[in-house]
Amino acid sequence: MRLYSWNVNGFRAVVQKGFWDWFAACDGDVICLQETKATWEQVPEKHRTVKGYEVIWNGAGTKKGYSGVACFTRNAPQSWSQGLPDARYQGEGRTLLLEYEEFYLFNIYFPNGQMSQERLDYKMGFYDAFLEYAERLRQTKPIVVCGDLNTAHREIDLKNPKANADRSGFLPQERAWVDTFLSYGYHDTFRMFTAEGGQYSWWTYRFNARARNAGWRIDYFFVSDELKNRVKRAWIEDSVYGSDHCPVGLELDAR
Repeated sequence: MRLYSWNVNGFRAVVQKGFWDWFAACDGDVICLQETKATWEQVPEKHRTVKGYEVIWNGAGTKKGYSGVACFTRNAPQSWSQGLPDARYQGEGRTLLLEYEEFYLFNIYFPNGQMSQERLDYKMGFYDAFLEYAERLRQTKPIVVCGDLNTAHREIDLKNPKANADRSGFLPQERAWVDTFLSYGYHDTFRMFTAEGGQYSWWTYRFNARARNAGWRIDYFFVSDELKNRVKRAWIEDSVYGSDHCPVGLELDAR
């Protein structure tokens, strides 16, 4: 099973930048998008249906052109839902949960904490509410999590760790939460195969950052321990353009 995750920084924009060519070539079984910045009604009719895929959308953001996640899945899930159970973290269109026969799949656009202390607190609370929910679901099935975590975990996950030590996205408490998450028995699938740094999934549009590969790895696939032995490969498609992020991928062996 081949899965992809991509923060597209605006679905209506990325479809004008070769998205469907990439989509056709990637041959994904599930393609998860974040930061779609559109409600279902705002998506042009010609982009609402894809042959061979069920399209699932959560664009329930509190502001127009903000947040949003979507999934394209070849196999219809047994069930799906929007948002986290905690009402404090609903209403921004950040989460889709798809239930398949063998696992639950979270597609999440985690909050960014750079705007203010209030948003940083919201981000940390969102992290905790997500983990609590994942652990509850994990009692019945394994978990796959993908999306834009908005945190680089280790120094090798960004080009300039010292210069960004005081910036949300690489703060000690954010990195410590990732440590905590992994301690519950989740695995950063990319790091199962690649130990060295220098591969990133996001580059600011400023300062010619992508050409210089001055990036951050903030887009992930995680699996719970029950699926670890089924992870065949995980990768970053840093040659794919169309957004300030690039796609990341995961392949799971059949059981």
